[in-house]
Amino acid sequence: MKRLDPKDGPLLVASHNIGKIWEIRELMEPFGFEVTSAKDKGLEDPEETGTTFEANAELKALAAMRATGLVSLSDDSGIAIDALNGDPGIYSARWGGPDRDFAMAMRNVEEKLQAAGATTPEQRRAKFVAVLCLADPAGGTHLFRGEVEGTIVWPPRGELGFGYDPIFLPDGSDRTFGEMMSAEKHAWKPGQPTAMSHRARAFQKFARDALGVE
Repeated sequence: MKRLDPKDGPLLVASHNIGKIWEIRELMEPFGFEVTSAKDKGLEDPEETGTTFEANAELKALAAMRATGLVSLSDDSGIAIDALNGDPGIYSARWGGPDRDFAMAMRNVEEKLQAAGATTPEQRRAKFVAVLCLADPAGGTHLFRGEVEGTIVWPPRGELGFGYDPIFLPDGSDRTFGEMMSAEKHAWKPGQPTAMSHRARAFQKFARDALGVE
């Protein structure tokens, strides 16, 4: 695929989600790119009609690219819970209602887990999924998927992060994503073999293929 170069102009993050925009800005910072966003440009969110993370990520990246002519990077992400047959999955944000109330969304998750009899850590396994899509006017679209496995905890722990972070305890950690500073949660630098979060793991693949760094 065509390598991106900061000299070619800004990279547009195809999102209105402040948390996602912030994380991607921080991840891109070491590479010298100017980063703007769909929110900055006043773009409307396209309707997410896809049935997979990949389809929705591609839809958002293409919409932003076509509206601005800029190379665009989108993110479609969510939490998939084993005991709920992979729900909420691509509908993770919608479980918070029209106001994207994630306190309500987390309560919905816990109520459904209780109704399913999922009370032990082994019964509350989940994974966060993030799919990045790069849409380049000169090079088509490219997809990058990252996942991190863990356990759903209750009550929520921590006030950092966003979305379902306070109820997700990643494997190997004694703190939820909601108890981690963003720089720790998605920390990844060139030369580092692994990344912590699902978004950082997807970004690691993006950096390798689109930026030429390992």
